[in-house]
Amino acid sequence: MTLKESTKQILLTVSVMLGALASSYGVYLLLGSTIAVLLLLQLAVMVIAFQANAKFAYIAAVVEAVCFNFLFTTPQYSLVMWRLDDTINVIVFVLVAVITTQMADHYKRQQDALKQAELRNRILLSVSHDLRTPLATIIGTLSTLKEYSPLLSRMETTELIDSATQESHRLHQYIENLLQATKLQHGALIINKAEESIVQVINQVVARLGERQSRVVVQVESHLPTVMVSASLIAQALYNVVDNALRYSPISSQVSIHAFQKGEHIWVDVKDEGAGVSSEQAQQIFELFYSDAGLKHNDSGSGLGLAVAKGLITAHDGQIEAMPDKTGSLFRIQLPLGVN
Repeated sequence: MTLKESTKQILLTVSVMLGALASSYGVYLLLGSTIAVLLLLQLAVMVIAFQANAKFAYIAAVVEAVCFNFLFTTPQYSLVMWRLDDTINVIVFVLVAVITTQMADHYKRQQDALKQAELRNRILLSVSHDLRTPLATIIGTLSTLKEYSPLLSRMETTELIDSATQESHRLHQYIENLLQATKLQHGALIINKAEESIVQVINQVVARLGERQSRVVVQVESHLPTVMVSASLIAQALYNVVDNALRYSPISSQVSIHAFQKGEHIWVDVKDEGAGVSSEQAQQIFELFYSDAGLKHNDSGSGLGLAVAKGLITAHDGQIEAMPDKTGSLFRIQLPLGVN
């Protein structure tokens, strides 16, 4: 668990506990019912167990039991309990809190196992299609080249080699995305950050596009400061976004990359002239294996690219969002500035 996630869970736990205690105190003043108070406190423990984790739920149960003893039992505002029913209520509250927390933890582990199983199945289905297609093309091309090489002209030979090379690059990119997606899902991504020039990253991405770079227009603001990133990972993320823009827009259209500074961030806008995205698609488009067949122009994608891009950019404390544009779609990336 990352520091950011731990902080978020701590804030959630504290806010739920304070809200439950405040609500319980109000109910107690209105109704004078300790049973209603215990039910509200128990509900808070369940919320924490589901939304945070078991450790925080156990801590919340103990804290709320002590608060119940201090605020709602006789004598009030004391940690001493004179009445037997109050003692029994606290004991039952703690036992029920432990049981419900264990049940919530078991449920969450089952859900995680189901998600992992579903992810494995989707990866296998994706591999069976997205690996087989370029491999079949490469094998077919090289077999043709080997068998008919003496009969082929230099132009035909070059075309076959270029086709095999292009499919090899496509296969390599798919494997890289699959590897990064797996690391992101398991929290195993290692990032070695350094101060990098976003201009150089963009130039690397454009160079990787091969023949398609003629469709890309780059506009960079002068004297941009550096960004604190892993250049290779951000280049992969940006490549995925640009590749998606080229894939989902007409072959005759252009894709623009615009980099500029705004506040404490470097912004990179990737704009295409495709069919655009709806507000619903803008939320779903970064999900793993999401694909809208109705929008594709030519070859199909694996549904990994944008999900990996979002994961890599988020891991750099950046943001990416998709939004409709007048003439297509706009993907906006924000990256934090470097130290200098």
